[in-house]
Amino acid sequence: MSLRTKFFQFLMLWPLFGWFSGSSLTAYASGITLYTPYTKIEVTPGESIDYSIDIINKGGGVRNVELAVTGLAKDWSYDLKSGGWKVDQIAVLPGEKKTLSLKVEVPLKIDKGTYRFQVVAKGAGVLPLAVVVSEQGTLTTELTSRQPNMQGNSGATFSFNAVLNNRTGDSQVYSLRSEEPRGWNVAFKVNGKQVSSVQAEANAKTDIMVEVDPSDEAAAGMYKIPIVAGTSQTSAGLELEVEITGSYKMELSTPTGLLSTEVTAGDDRKVELVVRNTGSVPMGPVELSAAAPANWEVTFEPKKVDRLEPGKNAAVTAAIKADKKALAGDYVVNIEAKTPETSSRASFRVAVATSIFSGWIGIMIMLIALGNVYYLFRKYGRR
Repeated sequence: MSLRTKFFQFLMLWPLFGWFSGSSLTAYASGITLYTPYTKIEVTPGESIDYSIDIINKGGGVRNVELAVTGLAKDWSYDLKSGGWKVDQIAVLPGEKKTLSLKVEVPLKIDKGTYRFQVVAKGAGVLPLAVVVSEQGTLTTELTSRQPNMQGNSGATFSFNAVLNNRTGDSQVYSLRSEEPRGWNVAFKVNGKQVSSVQAEANAKTDIMVEVDPSDEAAAGMYKIPIVAGTSQTSAGLELEVEITGSYKMELSTPTGLLSTEVTAGDDRKVELVVRNTGSVPMGPVELSAAAPANWEVTFEPKKVDRLEPGKNAAVTAAIKADKKALAGDYVVNIEAKTPETSSRASFRVAVATSIFSGWIGIMIMLIALGNVYYLFRKYGRR
């Protein structure tokens, strides 16, 4: 093979050598080098890639470089800027460099794999770039929760943190709905405000709080609550689970159901109370308290019920002592039975009567007053 033939083959293979040689290619004839340190990166569908590319002029004169991005698939898009302006041609002084900003948008709907394209300085150099898409892309919506199941009693409110992921290329307004059991209530909250729909930006996640309030009558067992976020084009569902361990309910009354009594001012009256566990789980301790008029006293025996089984009753005696200065009339005493989970209140009407001794004193005062009037009338009436 002649020297001339070998030289000709070298010139034909040189561009290919430049393609595989690394992050930049130098066109020695023009003195222009294109350079970026990130020539092969890994991303997920829908991401944006920001490249910083240097154009270096190692030649002896000003070079006016015409720029292009080639090899991108039709669904990909890009912006090539310098100094905040979109450019397709740039001048570089000898011995200096200019920096380009290249932003590449990876589509949401894309196959997993490696994609190659080039930044070209026409007649001067080529910068090969590669993007590895790490997962299969889709135009879908996702609704997820890290903790989709909770456990508690029927009087509790269950708060689930859900994440709505809009993996479409457009902003979407999602309506929010649920299919809860009869008597239950489900509320959706975004940024602390209750909503029935939510706007999610393209390829963005939105946090949604789902508050589930069971029926007070809910029996022990597992309940499923499907929720859906949807538009006319896309939707996603999530199934939440609530395990009801039982219900905490209590009633405070008297053996006869009568909530009234009488008492004499300064005396006390004992009232029989009944605390009933109408729920499905044991309760305790049950503590009793009262709100009575000023200077009245209410005491209980026993002061608390340590444990009360479902369907069982506990007898408690309340001693209501009226103020000795209380005027005759009707008063209200509120008595409450309370546990950490629930409570019950009963309002008693207490009729106060004055004592016999106080009555006789009143009569004596009236008689003395009448006697004085009679005496004055007899003494001065004839004048």
